Amino acid sequence: MERIKIGTHEIGEGCPCFIVAEIGINHNGELILAEKMIKAAAKAGANAVKFQNYRTEDFITDRTLTYTYRSQGYKITESQWDMFKRCEPSKDWLGQLKRLCDSLNVIFFSTPTSDECLRDLVEVGVLIIKNGSDFLTHLPLLEYMGKTGIPVIISTGMGDQKDVDDAVAAVKKGGSPVILMHCTSAYPTSPKDVNLRRMISLRERHNVPVGFSDHTEGWCAAVQATTMGACVIEKHFTLDHNLPGPDHWFSSTPDEFDEFVFQIHTAQERLGRPNIVPADIELKSRLEYRLSAVAAQDLNEGNILVREVVWLKRPGTGILPRDLNKYLGRKLLKPVKKGDSLKPEDFGLFE
Repeated sequence: MERIKIGTHEIGEGCPCFIVAEIGINHNGELILAEKMIKAAAKAGANAVKFQNYRTEDFITDRTLTYTYRSQGYKITESQWDMFKRCEPSKDWLGQLKRLCDSLNVIFFSTPTSDECLRDLVEVGVLIIKNGSDFLTHLPLLEYMGKTGIPVIISTGMGDQKDVDDAVAAVKKGGSPVILMHCTSAYPTSPKDVNLRRMISLRERHNVPVGFSDHTEGWCAAVQATTMGACVIEKHFTLDHNLPGPDHWFSSTPDEFDEFVFQIHTAQERLGRPNIVPADIELKSRLEYRLSAVAAQDLNEGNILVREVVWLKRPGTGILPRDLNKYLGRKLLKPVKKGDSLKPEDFGLFE
């Protein structure tokens, strides 16, 4: 599988997990809050922050549509139009947020909702683009993303196999590299709906890096996804669960995100290497804990080694039990005291 370069990061099998703080619309339409969130996400260990740059008119015309969510302990129902309009970012933000991210060594990217919004991202020099799950079947926009040559993350929430196949083909038609993001579009997602095996199927079918957009509560699902090969992990981010708005209550605060990052890195560290070799720390343990051939009595130079004069005991600094038969019947070239390890050089052999 080809690795994908994003700034100084590589995304793919064997690479450190690329961790994204999904700020989305949690800035509530306030630039100052957006900047505070970027700084907090960088401090908490995020490799990247993701926004949504959109015009509400791109995806809503019916102003009677409503959305119900929890906020500040209350159940709120409001007009989708009003909610998204309130959080709609200004085009002028993009360059400013990108420069702030650059100064903090954090990747800035976003989810556009139109060709115009995509051009705005290309203009400020984003290194990666994401297509949201709600736009999975918007093939014209996906084709346009593919023509940029910029790596594209395709979120696959709510999609079936044909939806994903068509989306991947649309991006690849233009030549951009693809990362597939497994996602369950439910907020929060219950354990029975996470379905991490789908992530493996996506990787095997399309042979591209895969990731996990985590809408569960806590870090357990992300850790499990990491051990199953997720190259990218994304989590909604907020400064405070009690801020007004639809996504704050299930997002991670800076302290929670810091723990989230730690647990993912630790899980990936636990995976280690696939080679069937001892861990580096075990090389010392082999000498201390393994058994080896030990003289059961004082042995003189010229003695023929027989099984009756050999113990198999710690430490493992001598002839290994599996190799003992090679030395039985051989003549000792030097004396060995009772309790000392028998070594190949005692018989004139060197292994």
